[in-house]
Amino acid sequence: MYKELEKYKENNSFTIAVDDSLEDACNASEGSGVFIVNAINGDDKELIMVGSTGTVQNDGSLKSKNGGLYDKIVNGHQFAKTGRKYSWPAQMKIENIERLEVLWFETFNDTDKGIPTSVEGQILQNFLSENGKLPRWNVAF
Repeated sequence: MYKELEKYKENNSFTIAVDDSLEDACNASEGSGVFIVNAINGDDKELIMVGSTGTVQNDGSLKSKNGGLYDKIVNGHQFAKTGRKYSWPAQMKIENIERLEVLWFETFNDTDKGIPTSVEGQILQNFLSENGKLPRWNVAF
């Protein structure tokens, strides 16, 4: 577990194989926060992506797209101008990834006020410090 995420109580995870439906497997909330994607092959687990959704405005309110984390994970674009529900299975085949594990955390809600992009940045900064690069599915930050 990432120490930056331990305090966020609204969280869960799910895994998918290449032939699974991301739409059906995804149990993420419609809240705002961060998600972490691990590639799993046998007993090996590798962090390959960190993402977030939700923007905090200068008045302290949250601006979020309808669907929140669920929509960002399932329909957000990656690898092509198409939703992850299509691009992730294709990329898993290319990279011979057996399963993806997706962990999600609501970082901004009635009880928590963690700015999603800030929490995402902390996790990516720690990864960069330890590995000298970003996770391979993160193009830039």
